[in-house]
Amino acid sequence: MKINAVVQTFTMINFDNNTRFKDYSMLCPCGTGLTYKLCCRPFILAENQATSPEQLMRSRYSAYAVNEPEYIYQTYSLVSQAEQSIEDIKQWASETKWLKLIIHHTSDYKADVANKDYAQVEFSAFYQHLGRFWQMREKSNFILENNLWRYHDGDVSKSVEINKPKRNEVCICDSNKKFKHCCMKTLS
Repeated sequence: MKINAVVQTFTMINFDNNTRFKDYSMLCPCGTGLTYKLCCRPFILAENQATSPEQLMRSRYSAYAVNEPEYIYQTYSLVSQAEQSIEDIKQWASETKWLKLIIHHTSDYKADVANKDYAQVEFSAFYQHLGRFWQMREKSNFILENNLWRYHDGDVSKSVEINKPKRNEVCICDSNKKFKHCCMKTLS
């Protein structure tokens, strides 16, 4: 059975330089088609733990989108945490508006763990940073630490600036709405 990926947009509002959802019934930024409340929010609030690398990757993407730097920091591997700071993560998240996530491939993480290999998720993220639009493609490596999935590192294979959509073009978030009726409203 083939499952088509659902990519949706969500509505944002700024409160004290933090991007928050107006309503937790809005669609999750990670693109599953579920509401944020039922999808990534329970992971970000530590009510649940990710049971797969893809779930962790999606929740980390959503944490960037809703500016939850503590969750992003906590879900780095211990080795990678030493190279990060919550303040740097918070600054990057507050300067960036996340538009779309596409999952290209996930490895067989159960086999990866059995073989003592990294589990991998390959994805593309579309975002606006400091007024410019970008597409990044990364193959992320995940490990189990204390029985919890953690992001270890990633190889970025593509990071390119893309053209801002014109007003009457289809929005970059794949909502099938014109840009002027969709993300243009929340992007500066």
